[in-house]
Amino acid sequence: MATKPFEPDFPVETVNEGKVTVLVPKLSAFVTKPSEYAPSKAPVFYNPVMEMNRDISILALQTHQLRKGTEITICEPLTSSGIRGVRFASEIRGVSKVVVNDISARAVNVAKYNVALNNLGDRVKVTHRDANCLLSCFGKPRQRFNIVDLDPFGTPVPYLDSAIRATRNEGLLAVTATDLACLCGVHSRACIRKYGGKPLRTEYCHELAIRLVAGCIAVQAAKHETGVSISFSHSTAHYVRVYAEIACGAKMADESLHKIGYVLHCFSCLHRETAPSLLAGNIECPECGSRMDYAGPLWLGSIVDKQFCELMRKENTRRAFRNSAAIAKMLDLTSGEAEGTPTYYVLDKLSARLAMPAPPIAKVLASLIEKGHNSVPTHFNSRGIKTDASANVIRKLVRDN
Repeated sequence: MATKPFEPDFPVETVNEGKVTVLVPKLSAFVTKPSEYAPSKAPVFYNPVMEMNRDISILALQTHQLRKGTEITICEPLTSSGIRGVRFASEIRGVSKVVVNDISARAVNVAKYNVALNNLGDRVKVTHRDANCLLSCFGKPRQRFNIVDLDPFGTPVPYLDSAIRATRNEGLLAVTATDLACLCGVHSRACIRKYGGKPLRTEYCHELAIRLVAGCIAVQAAKHETGVSISFSHSTAHYVRVYAEIACGAKMADESLHKIGYVLHCFSCLHRETAPSLLAGNIECPECGSRMDYAGPLWLGSIVDKQFCELMRKENTRRAFRNSAAIAKMLDLTSGEAEGTPTYYVLDKLSARLAMPAPPIAKVLASLIEKGHNSVPTHFNSRGIKTDASANVIRKLVRDN
């Protein structure tokens, strides 16, 4: 297909990412002082830092396609420059159709140009609509997508309901949330309003962020008698990402809701535990007797499917992403922690409490495993350990090491 004439009314440049070449805003032209965030200043949103997010998305979507063994359709209702959807069509095997959409006329023009530039007009359709309006139009049975990818600037919550309805049974819903100040407890009231759960400002707040997003997806899906299971999730830089497989049926919805609960946390001794509900009155810490705080309701089930993660690891070895090495390291960690307990301990936090130097993480891990505790490192924090050991046990190991 010949590239259609296109004359943008703002500074642009051409970049290569994955297997595609795309036109994007020239971000340096929209910054007047060092502290400014260039992607949000450009007329069409484009964030080069999210390349790794797009790389991982390709691995996850390809893994889903391979597990289903059929051709798939994909919808990206918030496309901006179209780079994500163009990469999906170009780099994922077994894709029959990709629908990319944006409410911005400028973004739609750039996306159309990028589709033509990569000769993908036969498989990628660009639409100019409100995202929820588009998704609602595909909410009927036999018109839904195999995969819906929500990658907004900020919270995905305004789009979840229509995205769930537009995803087929056994389809995949991929969701990014970049509002970590809300999800990690800086703005607790905003988190309760948006996600329906209370956050906590703890050392493991990024895992809580994933669980709050997953819990919100499960609750929204249950309203449509639909259940979810989490195939994969990760926390990277300024965002969290959740991949939820959809399962239609009231029974599946009920099973999902049974995985919703609370994380109880003691800020005095750092003990934490999970609970299906909150008891009336103060929640007393079983280790030190202090009053415990809580996060939730949120998802208490698994946030990584080990088999899904292993298939992503294999797929990554077949790719030549710029971020392949970093992705391989992350997948090694997430695969290991797939069957780990909720939350994790950060050794530096414990050591600071004890006014002692932080010991090597490998030494503490080895000691925990030797004592029979299920303990693994975590991708959330390079100094973090997921373990079923109590805070008292870990404190003693930190003192002894």
